Amino acid sequence: MAKDLITKYGCPPSGIPLSLLKEGDDYVFSPGGVTRMVFPLLKQIVGRKFITNPYWVSLNPIGPERVVVDGITLEHVALKSERMRGYGLVKEAIWNIIHGIKHEPASVAHLLWGDEYSDYTYYNRICAERILKLDAEQDFDLFYIHDFQQLPTGFMLHSLKPKVFRWHIPFNETTIPAEWKHFLLGYLDSYETVIVSSRKYLGALRRFGYRGKAYHIYPYIDPEIYKRPSRRQVEEFCEKFCIAGSDRVVLVVARLDPTKGQDRAIRAIARVAKEIPEVKLILVGNGSFSSSREGLGLSKASRWLSQLQKLTRDLKIEDRVIFTGHVNHNELEAAYARSDLTVLPSVREGFGLVVLESWLYKKPVIVSSNAGISELVVDGKNGMVFNPDNPVELADKIVELLKNSELAAKLGANGLETLRECHIGEGVRLESELLIKIVEGKD
Repeated sequence: MAKDLITKYGCPPSGIPLSLLKEGDDYVFSPGGVTRMVFPLLKQIVGRKFITNPYWVSLNPIGPERVVVDGITLEHVALKSERMRGYGLVKEAIWNIIHGIKHEPASVAHLLWGDEYSDYTYYNRICAERILKLDAEQDFDLFYIHDFQQLPTGFMLHSLKPKVFRWHIPFNETTIPAEWKHFLLGYLDSYETVIVSSRKYLGALRRFGYRGKAYHIYPYIDPEIYKRPSRRQVEEFCEKFCIAGSDRVVLVVARLDPTKGQDRAIRAIARVAKEIPEVKLILVGNGSFSSSREGLGLSKASRWLSQLQKLTRDLKIEDRVIFTGHVNHNELEAAYARSDLTVLPSVREGFGLVVLESWLYKKPVIVSSNAGISELVVDGKNGMVFNPDNPVELADKIVELLKNSELAAKLGANGLETLRECHIGEGVRLESELLIKIVEGKD
């Protein structure tokens, strides 16, 4: 695909302007939470002239090497297919350990001595090399690394300039095996500052043994990106996915992954349907980059989809559950507008941007107690919290909201007020103030 774009548009040294490319044809904007948070942040702080000429280095084996959008230069790193597989397997192994998913063998020794670990470190090495090469040209003030797959990159950046790491996924010191402590701290200690997504993760990071400077900043969204869909757009969404006007819609927006807990929502809906037969569960999302054919090619999304479909058959609610797969942004807006409520059923969740999106549309939310955003939810005031291991509790809360329109409206309205804490403006303010302190050596 990258060669096709180069042939189509040419490849000037400054990179292909994104404005020349057509979304959906030439590229797909990643729906992942990190992208949805970091890209608006960069646009805002560039627009406010807080920073100039930022570079974003990330894995993209099918895109042009360099793309320029809104003053941001996207530098794409590619791996050969044989290295992509090894990198993906190690990335998933670390993901599973941190999320408390125990797979054998799960020891650090097994990880470090496996051939795949060299592919994981190779990816981080070429990221570090690209960043250092760019630094020699651009003279950056700071390196800001996002998420665990690039955790070793900071360790490999041999520079005296400050390095900041943002940990986007959950952090629970009690679910990480003791033998992994030295391994993770060795990398975390290579950063001057670590930022996590909630107060409870900050406490867990300290209890884990990290002694560097650490902060929590809630993730954020830019409300300007989301529009109120027209009636026709909502109708087209409903026609596409066979949603009747009388249906009561419970919405789950998440990639297909066992940690996202779609099975919990399905089991709950089976109970709800006995009392409210017009209920429908809409599961929006497909796999991540890791499970896509263009990405790492891992099969967990398709396996999980098969398991979920089997579960609906076993529970005899195939007609009550709709799997939409990937939807475009307009369809996502229509899904929120049409829903009666949103559920975040994750077994583990770094934060939960879908809750913020739901609040933006004044929808009541029912949130897993294992999600980072749960500390912002006051049960019965701006949402509801439930134990993801208790589908009965979830079912009872869904029934309560579907039967009590006044309560649902109150939770949605109060949720919109809570959204102020996670508005892009607040995120820009907090991030900017912290980055200034770090660069000036005052943090």
